[in-house]
Amino acid sequence: MSKLPQISEAEFEVMKIIWKHAPISTNEITDKLLQTTNWSPKTIQTLIKRLVTKGALTYEKDCRVFVYTPVVKESEYIGQESNSFLERYYDGDITAMLSAYIESGKLSETEISTLRSLLSKSSKKGGK
Repeated sequence: MSKLPQISEAEFEVMKIIWKHAPISTNEITDKLLQTTNWSPKTIQTLIKRLVTKGALTYEKDCRVFVYTPVVKESEYIGQESNSFLERYYDGDITAMLSAYIESGKLSETEISTLRSLLSKSSKKGGK
């Protein structure tokens, strides 16, 4: 997988809307973000333009309306960011990361149960 563009936290908020609703127009993106942020429409347009420049989005012009589609898949981006976080803070050791979360009490019993289930499925498939 090639290196994906660096996306700021604000740009990530825009991407979440686009991933969920694509293809989506500038006005629709703006309307949805105005419900959850205090950003101005101009700020939102600037963020969209940055994402196009970075290669995270593509667009088509339909009459006078720009319609955006993600170039970057959400799962790929989140996977890259997760790997980066794991490398940066835990030297790539996922066991150390999970231990830190469990010991700090940040995982609920439901989350721990879900992790057990995922690990059980993985071992049945012949995972690492």
